[in-house]
Amino acid sequence: MNNDQKTKMRVQPPKERVKNFDEVALGYTKEEAMKEASRCLHCVNPRCVKGCPVNIMIPDFIKAIKEEDIEKAYEIITKSSSLPAVCGRVCPQEKQCEKMCIKGFKSDAISIGSLERYVADEAMKNNYGSVKPTKKKKEKIAVIGSGPAGLSCAGELAKEGYNVTIYEVLHKAGGVLTYGIPEFRLPKSIVEKEVNSLKDLGVEIKTDVPIGNAITIDELKKEYDAIFLGTGAGLPKFMNIKGEDANGVFSANEILTRINLMSAYKSDGKTPIKKGKVAYIIGGGNVAMDAVRSLRRLGVETHLMYRRSEEELPARKEEVEHAKEEGIEFNLLTNPVEILTDKDNNVIGMEVVDMELGELGEDGRRSVSEKKGSNHKVTCDMVVMALGTSPNHEALKESNIKLSDRGLIVVEESKTSINNVYAGGDIVTGAATVILAMEAGKKAAKEIINNL
Repeated sequence: MNNDQKTKMRVQPPKERVKNFDEVALGYTKEEAMKEASRCLHCVNPRCVKGCPVNIMIPDFIKAIKEEDIEKAYEIITKSSSLPAVCGRVCPQEKQCEKMCIKGFKSDAISIGSLERYVADEAMKNNYGSVKPTKKKKEKIAVIGSGPAGLSCAGELAKEGYNVTIYEVLHKAGGVLTYGIPEFRLPKSIVEKEVNSLKDLGVEIKTDVPIGNAITIDELKKEYDAIFLGTGAGLPKFMNIKGEDANGVFSANEILTRINLMSAYKSDGKTPIKKGKVAYIIGGGNVAMDAVRSLRRLGVETHLMYRRSEEELPARKEEVEHAKEEGIEFNLLTNPVEILTDKDNNVIGMEVVDMELGELGEDGRRSVSEKKGSNHKVTCDMVVMALGTSPNHEALKESNIKLSDRGLIVVEESKTSINNVYAGGDIVTGAATVILAMEAGKKAAKEIINNL
């Protein structure tokens, strides 16, 4: 192989994977990992580290791979990241560390994410321990929410010897890693192992506890020296168009939660999805890709409808390519204006309109507008809205925490308006990526440590 080309990861063939929920990407073999690691230039001033939100010492762990010391590589990674097997699978490396890779300016960037996944998977196979906690401290910290922000915060605090308890409203820990990302992208066994590694550090996890109802933040403050809020943004957004209340209209959140958390894709699943024959998923982000690819595996004819062009799709390039390989039809520069129903309020189709792209905006994205006179109809019996999410404020009951106009928690250096209560992740920024939530949890942990 040319040293300018990255070592491609093997994947399940499209014709096979659309019939199962097994992981699509199969990971590196030892030989493939060594070959890819040998491409690293080991820069004196590694730009890739600056591109990593949690600042993993990337050249160091790649060097350890080359030396065939995977345990050392894992130790280096876990000094900075609490969820390496997760990040190796779902981080948008192409927009972060790999985008900054010097090698990538003249050839293919080093496949950093694939190497991180290899190390994490090998560590799990061989039961390597992550960074051991230092001497136990007396302070107790409560983490509300077991998504990537909460797990990252808890992991950083546990490494420093603090007594950490995570409170989770659902019956399984992991947050969006468990209920949002499909099995074929992130196996739940991997999430469970990452969660168990935190338990090994001494983190206690209490599930089925709805903070705000079972116990309030004010009550928790009497027991804990600090509290971190990482409750995410779990309320789905809708378009508010005519017919959106029809039978057969779903949020992507509901579809993915039923499939991922409640095993609706299994023949013996207790919470089956009322699936249609033809479904349109509205949106262009990773959640939209996850929903459309999941329904494809359930035998539904699936279409992805997005109001901008393919260039503007916010989903990872890899996910877009996989969706195309799996036979999903892309209806781009198209947007619904009405959901059509029969006399019993069942979905029978949509009225849609063609869209036109305009000038670049301040956010780097082109504006979009409807093309006059382009209205037409499409036939379907299922519509799934994947338009983003907003925070759920149940956990904040009776707390008087300051919120922004968008309903997000206002923080300064991770600190909320209430003393010793911190926050980070989607509850502060709005819906974002797993790694940015992890970065926020890690940052909050440092602030907690500094202030305690």
